[in-house]
Amino acid sequence: MTISTRGAAKAPAVLVLEDGRAFRGRAYGAVGETFGEAVFSTGMTGYQETLTDPSYHRQVVVMTAPHVGNTGVNDEDPESGRIWVSGYVVRDPARVPSNWRSQRSLDEELERQGVVGISGVDTRALTRHLRERGAMRVGIFSGDAVADEATLLARVLRAPEMVGADLSAEVATKETYVVPAIGTKKFTVAAIDLGIKGMTPHRMAERGIEVHVLPATATLEEVYAVGPDGVFFSNGPGDPATADHPVSVMQGVLERKTPLFGICFGNQILGRALGFGTYKLKYGHRGINQPVQDRTTGKVEVTAHNHGFAVDAPLDKVSDTKFGRAEVSHVCLNDQVVEGLQLLDQPAFSVQYHPEAAAGPHDAAYLFDRFVSLMEGQRA
Repeated sequence: MTISTRGAAKAPAVLVLEDGRAFRGRAYGAVGETFGEAVFSTGMTGYQETLTDPSYHRQVVVMTAPHVGNTGVNDEDPESGRIWVSGYVVRDPARVPSNWRSQRSLDEELERQGVVGISGVDTRALTRHLRERGAMRVGIFSGDAVADEATLLARVLRAPEMVGADLSAEVATKETYVVPAIGTKKFTVAAIDLGIKGMTPHRMAERGIEVHVLPATATLEEVYAVGPDGVFFSNGPGDPATADHPVSVMQGVLERKTPLFGICFGNQILGRALGFGTYKLKYGHRGINQPVQDRTTGKVEVTAHNHGFAVDAPLDKVSDTKFGRAEVSHVCLNDQVVEGLQLLDQPAFSVQYHPEAAAGPHDAAYLFDRFVSLMEGQRA
């Protein structure tokens, strides 16, 4: 990625997809060039949490909501220490932010962090194209980086694909840190950071859990060195087929029958640990309005998603695995994609979406309580 910040407000920009389709607009944020996988997010709000979600590493996010940026940016809502998206695509950016918590505008923040974006794009047409053709590589070029589309397309085609990408170690913490329990400490959890969002350990801390956040490279011995009552595997970017080390660690946790909870990437890792495969979705689920049914209760939840891969597990039968019986616990009502797994013979479960609700609805907050119940049961 090359960056300049000269004349961002007026610089011409072009977005070029790997199948050759191009969209022209104006620079938004930094001026320069960037590459990634083109995906779309259906949330009408929560863009600051989206931008700072490490799961979006190496992705160019297209916002389907036409008007973006009207609440500005603050220093309280980021989910990590930086913006992780590779690029940002909006149709109609706010000219002036208007919110009592706003500290600066969205385009100023994108420019400050060197994130190349484009505005004035027909995002409805772009989203329909991605739904029909699937997520694909893309480049955004602005200012001096703009050239003829054939030259730009050749550069897009040289960019790496998401299939086969091993990215979790690139976004995870390098050193272990502790998020203390709020109020009385009840449990200790070892959380494997594969791209964890800041709100996730906070939700556990609210329930009296002291969370030790470990690097993605942590060994099974390092996990148990913190004396955990439970083990958590976080969300994260990349292809789960490359996550051999986290899968091995999770299998060690399952062998010890320690209460286990995983979300997003953690769900895919549980799937692999149980012997199921994973596959790439055509265009994935991203946004804060995805309907999911909890099959254990029959309840339908509106949930926050960010995943381009899914677990290939049978929906309508209990599967025998080396760790006992397993079943699909949650399913997406839009397309019947597996959205959760649970073991029936030991305390382990996972979901594909984001129950920490940053940003998004709070329908799935009960999952943290379910994790607490597993640890209470194990202790009893």
